[in-house]
Amino acid sequence: MRWFSLFVIAAVISGVAVAELQNVEVNGKVRIRGNAYVSDNQWADSSYVEQRTRLGVKADFTDNVQAVIEVDSYDVWGEDFRSGAYLLGVDSRANSTNDVEIYQSYIKASDLYGTGLSLTVGRQELALGSQWLFGVNDNGSSGFTGLSADAVKLSYEGDTLKLHAIWAKAADTFNDFGKGDVDLYVLAGSYTGIEDITLEAYAAYLRDDIPAYADGTDLYTIGLRGAGKIGAIDFESEVAYQFGNVDNVFPRFLHDAQDAEFDAWAINLEGGYTLDVSWSPRIFAGFTWFEGGDDHNDGLFGHHNNDLSFNRLFTNVEYSEFIDDTSLQLSNAFIYRLGVSAAPTESLCVKFVASYFESDQEAPDTGILWWHHNSSSDLGWELGLYGDYKYTEDLIFRAGWAHFFSGNGIEDGNRVLLNGTSPLYAEDSHDFDYLFLETEIKF
Repeated sequence: MRWFSLFVIAAVISGVAVAELQNVEVNGKVRIRGNAYVSDNQWADSSYVEQRTRLGVKADFTDNVQAVIEVDSYDVWGEDFRSGAYLLGVDSRANSTNDVEIYQSYIKASDLYGTGLSLTVGRQELALGSQWLFGVNDNGSSGFTGLSADAVKLSYEGDTLKLHAIWAKAADTFNDFGKGDVDLYVLAGSYTGIEDITLEAYAAYLRDDIPAYADGTDLYTIGLRGAGKIGAIDFESEVAYQFGNVDNVFPRFLHDAQDAEFDAWAINLEGGYTLDVSWSPRIFAGFTWFEGGDDHNDGLFGHHNNDLSFNRLFTNVEYSEFIDDTSLQLSNAFIYRLGVSAAPTESLCVKFVASYFESDQEAPDTGILWWHHNSSSDLGWELGLYGDYKYTEDLIFRAGWAHFFSGNGIEDGNRVLLNGTSPLYAEDSHDFDYLFLETEIKF
């Protein structure tokens, strides 16, 4: 595999060496968002402004060869700049965070030898399907840091059929090839031969050989997706199954070494109906299930999770402004949602969403002797109101408000965060509000 990878990289680079430059395009995007979280628990209040700046260059060569280089910077205002009381130039915070990074840098050769195959080598975004499991972390919520991977992608793109074979290096410890690394392998395909309908299938293997919390992880994911429109009805449906194992889970100083297994399902469904009236209102409903792991009693030293929850991998889909984002990755949960969107003008779109969250597997009984405590599955309700105003073709303004009514299941510590491995705790049930204002320009 190593020698094959080196060969294809060398082949692409050599192709660029003989190709002639035809066109250069400069592009960029600036996204700025002010966030405010407020609750009846003042210690949970938070407000900040985040900004992501992207600048890229795309060069087109003869013989269907392309090179892309894009840099970006994600920062929080006031935490990456010499300012305020730091007039003497001793502000060290600017040196403690990441500044400009290479977000994408790849070479792409298309229609290799007239076969319809293309080869992309280098750091690149890996966005598959609806990005439910494989996305770029640039959705409509806060924390839009972006996500790319160092990868080799071989693709075939026909009129109705697309196929992709991907190998990505998620982490490398400079050991022998394949040892102490994290690698991702994906096979994916999509078919669009049915009018306004897309059918997709994928299989992925994530191999983690870095002994951070276990001696090794092998996670396999297979999935199917169907999406499209039939008249005024639109739909999105996806189902995935995960299997695999984690060897010798840490810590092991209180009990014998144990293994954990992946054996979990996930379903994502949404259907909408657009009325043929003024404002074009769309009414929609959705249901999502991420199967939770079984928490088994491990004797005197507490509980050990032998069966793991569904792992959402590199998702770019978020269901809550409060208990789900692409770092927390809510799992072990049922999610129900109902909403309506409308376009009062060509430039303005508004949306209202109501969501209900409950855990699939509740936290284990924490009682002793004759006293027992059965955990609640109720995680809470969330209401959200959002608006997008397109000032020009390139400039857009966004605003939104969300309110979360936390349930008893949060106080009970159900394992729903970090792909269902971490409990969500609160001393008491609290209500939370979230407000944001955002602007984005691209060129």
